[in-house]
Order: sequence, then structure tokens, then C-alpha cells
Amino acid sequence: MKLLGEYINGNYTVKIFNDGTKIRETEGDDFIPSFPESMDISITDRCDNNCAFCYAGATKDGKHGDIMGAKFIDTLKPFTEVALNGNDISQPDLFGFLQKLKDKNIIASMTFNQVHFMRYKNTIKALVKDDLIKGLGISLIDPSNEFIAEVKKFPNAVIHIINGITTIEQVEKLYDNDLKVLILGYKEIGRGKDYYCELVEYNKDIFYDEIETIIQKFKVVSFDNLALAQLELKRVMSKEQWQEFYMGNDGSFTLYVDIPKGYFARSSVSTNKYSILDNIDEMFKIIQNENLGMAI
Repeated sequence: MKLLGEYINGNYTVKIFNDGTKIRETEGDDFIPSFPESMDISITDRCDNNCAFCYAGATKDGKHGDIMGAKFIDTLKPFTEVALNGNDISQPDLFGFLQKLKDKNIIASMTFNQVHFMRYKNTIKALVKDDLIKGLGISLIDPSNEFIAEVKKFPNAVIHIINGITTIEQVEKLYDNDLKVLILGYKEIGRGKDYYCELVEYNKDIFYDEIETIIQKFKVVSFDNLALAQLELKRVMSKEQWQEFYMGNDGSFTLYVDIPKGYFARSSVSTNKYSILDNIDEMFKIIQNENLGMAI
């Protein structure tokens, strides 16, 4: 495990390692950040996969964000982690943008649909080789043997599965392969609102019942906050485990930025949206103020 970076944020120290491990340390009772540790950034609304449940509503005619002109990027602190949507790799400024992030010591990761991962795997390999992305997320569609073999070629690859969309049979095909998975909550926004049906609810119920088994079958299992709530993960963890692993409410250390649509928010499902500003510290302060008083 190699240390990628270490920095002071407010009243605590953060250490980030090349396997994705993050350690926070403080002498205080709470972690009080001065700037965001990480953020999800949408860089394009264009995607040719047309997933029926896409919460972002991406289409083949979607708009690309002006990522090179986004001034707040210039105010990001070194070792900030940013998660980008790769979609179909049609964003024309993608490679220049990733180089800019690398030059600023920003830790970038990208997520691709499985179809695009397989289609553009050589390009993605080049991005990893050139150290332009540290992490790779792959949204699961069909857990074929060919796909699993390709994923294993990327040590930092994480397979994304959606609670309510991915079936237990699909997850079982991934079992015992030394893989990392991220379970995402189902988002009832965008096309996800219209797609929601009894089958989604059925799949969610199965995940709820099987989550302890699922956790045991992978090298690493992580969750976004929406999945934590939907699966009520606290029920299968001790208080000590929860305190050790829970990384905080949306908006506590993070925020969401949608460059094509021109807004930022606590998360991608937040109803409160604010126009993007030129300085990330000002943007984060707005999110912190919104987040005050929310229970952990």
C-alpha cells in the first residue's frame, strides 16, 4: 500500500493510499473540513447507451460541459479526489482535462458503463498507464467470464451495481473472484423515476435479505449513502464498525457538480441546486451551511 498524498483539512489530517484507502486523524471530537475532500463531477450529458433508468437523463445528443473553462477547478486543493462520468468517451476535452487534473495533483477516477468499458478498454488502459486516472468504476450489465477477466487486469477497478437494477443472480456470477464492488442506491430521478416498477422493488428486497452474504463474497464492498439508507446497513454492523467505516453524510466532506447543467449540490439527488461559482471553497461553504443540523 503506497501513500499517494497527505494533507491538512481544517482540524484533521488525511492520508490517501493507492489502493483507495483513506485515513482521517484528528485530536478533536469531530472532523471539521475547510474544503471538500472529494466530489462527483458530471462532465457530459452525452452517452449513446440510453439506459432506461439513467438518473442523469443522458442521451446521444446530450450536451458536453465546458470542463476546460470551469474556473473552480483551478481552486481545487492538491489530492482532492474527483469522480468523473466517462460515458462514451465523446467529451472532446477529456484528455486535456485529465492532464490538467494530474498536473494539479488531483486524484481522478472515472466511471464507464460495462458496454463502453469493453468497447474502449484499450483507451482506458492508456489512461491508467499514463496515470491520468487512479480509479476505475464499471457499471455492471452482464457479468460474463470475458468481462470478469478484463476487470481483473485493472487492480483498482470497482464494479458498480445498482440496488434494484442488478439481480442477485448477476451478483452471484461475480462471487469469489477477488473483486471490488460498489453498491449504489436506486435514484428515483430522471429516467429512474419513470422506470421504477415492481421488479425494481423485488430486486431491492432480495439485496436487503442477502446483503450479509454479498459482503462476504468480495474483496471489498462499499456503498454510497443512498444504498446505505435503502439497505439499512446499520442493522448488520456493530456500532464500532459503523463508526470506523462510515465516511459521513452527503455534503459533510463532499459535493456534486454538474458542469453541463451549470449547478452544484449536496449530492446528485439533491433538490437544492446552486449555480456554479469560480471558487470551490465558496461552493463548499454553501453546502456546509445547508448541511448544518442534519443528523448523522
